[in-house]
Amino acid sequence: MKKQSIPLLSPAIGTHRELVSFHFGPTDSGQKIYLQSTLHADETPAMLTTVLLKRRLLELEAQGALAAEIVVVPVANPVGLGQYVLGQFLGRFDLGSGKNFNRHFLQFTRLLERAKGTLGPDVAANRQLVRQLISEQLEQHKPLTEFESLQLALLKLSFDADVVIDLHCSLEAVMHVYTSESAWSDFEPLARYLGSRASLLATDSGGEAFDETHSLLWWQLQQNLPAHQPVDNGAIAVTVECRGQRDVSYAVAQQDADALIDYLTYRKAIRGEAKPLPELLTPATPLAGSEQFYAPVSGILVHRANIGDTIRVGDPLFDIVDPLTDETTTISSKTEGIFYMRRAIRFVTAGAPLGRVTGTRAVRTGVLLGA
Repeated sequence: MKKQSIPLLSPAIGTHRELVSFHFGPTDSGQKIYLQSTLHADETPAMLTTVLLKRRLLELEAQGALAAEIVVVPVANPVGLGQYVLGQFLGRFDLGSGKNFNRHFLQFTRLLERAKGTLGPDVAANRQLVRQLISEQLEQHKPLTEFESLQLALLKLSFDADVVIDLHCSLEAVMHVYTSESAWSDFEPLARYLGSRASLLATDSGGEAFDETHSLLWWQLQQNLPAHQPVDNGAIAVTVECRGQRDVSYAVAQQDADALIDYLTYRKAIRGEAKPLPELLTPATPLAGSEQFYAPVSGILVHRANIGDTIRVGDPLFDIVDPLTDETTTISSKTEGIFYMRRAIRFVTAGAPLGRVTGTRAVRTGVLLGA
């Protein structure tokens, strides 16, 4: 194992942070796996999973069982990890700018025109040429803030990976994953090993999130280049939501770390016989089909359904009780699917997001991700 530290741009005199990564396995294997956790820094279940994963990778490396380069970043957001304000941990947004740590990553789509004049008839050569173009863009980019230097450092670590796995967690949720339609066949085994209760697919969800920054360029190249300039999925990416923020235990984290090891074995990044694929608990559905619920009024939030429940059209999900008028507003589902995530607080203001249910029919357009 090799440990690497990347200094981030110092935001103020007397302060300094760094991004730490752990590198396992051979660097000349022709396959690179990149795995990070807690890009939203208050996602502790994902962080504990990477701790146990790292321990297992150390054992496997000592046994000579690693057949690919595997990079693990347990703390992908040291900036947000320091945002502990008045007893409250705030990891989703940068307090200096208000920006979401997992939005508006540098995009590589402007490389499309350069690629048209560079690529040839060989798929493997084209993959390397595109990665070289990405590398050059990253080297030319000059961050102005600590936030930007963090995003840039993460991209420099991961841009040349074949597989990108971004571990998060939600507020209160079941295990679920986000990926693209084109990558679903590659990640369906991961969803099976993880026991995912929802798998949500979108090619471009509109948020310029970390995972899609890696996959979207390759998809656009495939859509826009002629047949004599073939391009494969040079990078596939998935976001894994490791349940809810309070789901922190050795047992659960070990279960998820083992699932990741099983998947890497299945992909032959780890030598050995892969475990049989478990049943896929629920079919994949379009992210655009998930129903988003918002509070029409303010009041006490009472949950009428449990996380992971199969919801039918008309099922009540939330009550909002006005403590002054005693009026109760009930929010019911218009969708049939899995109730896969909800907010953790129990008092809401008007317009507050409440939760989501999967759906099989696309009903939303535009930006599909939350703030």
